[in-house]
Amino acid sequence: MNDVRKIAIEEVASVAPPPKARVEETATETFERKRDYLAGFLAQKPEPLAGGEPGGALYEAVIDALKEIYDPEIPVNIYDLGLIYDVTVTDDAHAMVTMTLTTPHCPVAESMPAEVELRVGSVPGIAIADVNLVWDPPWDPQKMSDEAKLELGML
Repeated sequence: MNDVRKIAIEEVASVAPPPKARVEETATETFERKRDYLAGFLAQKPEPLAGGEPGGALYEAVIDALKEIYDPEIPVNIYDLGLIYDVTVTDDAHAMVTMTLTTPHCPVAESMPAEVELRVGSVPGIAIADVNLVWDPPWDPQKMSDEAKLELGML
């Protein structure tokens, strides 16, 4: 059985626009504008950062010290090179740096962690500096900052 359906076509000269939404006059009379919620938010002052938090003075001083250490084979500092995985500064001025090297067979594998510990330990306000050398995850060029990639002609 063929079920044939016919579509009826109707031509119209114009279509009436849909009705617009309207607000009752009584609703606007009872509605009062509430105090702007952003006014109080924008007036608040940010809480001061502790020195060891990212953005805090002591934390940033440790990062600056790390940026002064250069890989002897690559003209880029170890922070921008992506060798520093984590920096933690506790309230009692204990700095812990987790880092890696470009390869386990790196010629500075023995001296680089000691230099990092010495430089971080010399930051005013740091009492103890420890370096944790890790190989997992392994370093790769994608860990470099854009500045380092530009310096090495990789961008």
